[in-house]
Amino acid sequence: MTKKIFLSIITVSFIAVTAAIILLTGFSYRQSAEEAAKNVRSSCAMIASAIEMNGGKYLDETEFSGVRVTWISKSGRVIFDSSEDPGSLDDHSDRQEVEEAMRSGEGDSRRYSDTLMTRTLNHAMRLSDGSVIRVSEAQRSLPAMLLKNMQTLLVILTALAVFSLASAMLISRHIVRPINNIDLDHPKIEKSYIELAPLLSKLSKQNGQVNRQMIELKQSRDQFSLITESMSEGLLIADQKANILTGNSSAYSLLGAEKNDDDHTVFSLCRTEQFRRCIQNAMGGRRSECLLSTDAGERKVIASPANSPDTVNGIVVFILDVTEQQQLETMRREFTSNVSHELKTPLTTIYGISDMLVSGMVKPDDVSALSGDIRNEAERLINLINDIVSLSKLDEEDSVPHQDEEVDLYELAADTISRLQISADAKNVTSELVGEHVTVLGNKTILGEIMYNLCDNAIKYNTDGGRYSVKVSHIPMKAIITVSDTGTGIPEKHISRIFERFYRVDKSRSRKIKGTGLGLSIVKHGVSYHNGTVRAESTPGKGSVFTVELPIEKRRSSDTPE
Repeated sequence: MTKKIFLSIITVSFIAVTAAIILLTGFSYRQSAEEAAKNVRSSCAMIASAIEMNGGKYLDETEFSGVRVTWISKSGRVIFDSSEDPGSLDDHSDRQEVEEAMRSGEGDSRRYSDTLMTRTLNHAMRLSDGSVIRVSEAQRSLPAMLLKNMQTLLVILTALAVFSLASAMLISRHIVRPINNIDLDHPKIEKSYIELAPLLSKLSKQNGQVNRQMIELKQSRDQFSLITESMSEGLLIADQKANILTGNSSAYSLLGAEKNDDDHTVFSLCRTEQFRRCIQNAMGGRRSECLLSTDAGERKVIASPANSPDTVNGIVVFILDVTEQQQLETMRREFTSNVSHELKTPLTTIYGISDMLVSGMVKPDDVSALSGDIRNEAERLINLINDIVSLSKLDEEDSVPHQDEEVDLYELAADTISRLQISADAKNVTSELVGEHVTVLGNKTILGEIMYNLCDNAIKYNTDGGRYSVKVSHIPMKAIITVSDTGTGIPEKHISRIFERFYRVDKSRSRKIKGTGLGLSIVKHGVSYHNGTVRAESTPGKGSVFTVELPIEKRRSSDTPE
């Protein structure tokens, strides 16, 4: 048995060492060949670029060592050669690398010499005038390299052989079959030497403990993964070098990054300066926050350090989607600014006229006219406040009682047209109501405000002697209200913004028309309250068409009043 083990070790060692030497030599030769080919290509490109800039003068003034440079005309005649007399060289147009260069711009070839045991690497590149520059470099072949290093290899093999003999002799004396047959996962003491009993017993206990810990670790990891993956907020945990240890899908999605199993840092998920500074602050031991603007919306990043008593062991990063919050904040600021502006204008007028009246600067004949101005501005304030209250109720749906009732839209339109008849007569605008009786389930007050604001705008922004029409119709499961007029119309670039609060297409003209700038915003919110849609179409100079679509819902039997 000892002899077999000894011979086996010697044989394996010899094969392994020999194979390793051959493989290493081959790998070294391959690396050398690749590096040489790369150098030839690089040298050829550099020389070609120099010739393009300086012409043949560059070749005459340059000494080339280690490589052979040949310049070949378009016809195949050798113009220059760094190693041979050009006149003594034959036509080179049939060389493989030259043919490829003339045909496709670049060419490579390798030629072997069995007698010299060398390999020549050639790379050719076509110049702008059709001529070709070729760079060649000679390299030893693999057999030549082995022969050159044969003495060194023999010394190494001899030393390794001696070492292998000594090692095999020692190992063969100590190796025994029972030790080789020990099952480390389920060690059995009775199948081994009694001296190994304490070790095998301890190994068995450790295997059981490790298995239990692995099961608990897997359960904890699965629970953690399940919890984090169900979060809509992004979570990242990184070490003290910012290398990501774990992260849920929401973190990558919110930052617009792709999840990659390769090792990477937190910085690779977002390249902005704010994000980088936020992470660096956390790595420095300070909790930090920042806002990021991405293509998908606004993101809030909260980075906190995971501190031990003496150092920062890592960081925890939360990413939150605050797009809606930022939009609401922007809307709130804009609304506050607009309301302040709209309230300030009539109040300034009222104060100015009142001051004139108190100071006695107004003639008795002008008192009536100025009083009328005060009344008009006060009426404007009241209308503005009423519209703001309506919008506030619509913004907070819970504050609007959901006392839905069946509303006949045709009758509602007729009532609205009647209420606005005085305004229409004052502007010499005629009205028309067409369609059919369509009943929807909804809030009659809000539906009345929708109808009133659409018709009121159709009158206010109409031309003198114009006309507006209200049509009530339906399609399956939808009621349609269409209000069209022959007014001034709305330019196309303003169509998408006319439902914004206080937005006016022509501010200078709108000041002359009574209104708060909130009518269409009330329409939009009222339609949304009923889960409907509203759209506008307009042609400047010809008029506008507003179309409201509302779902038709039947009253449930339990909702029918007794």
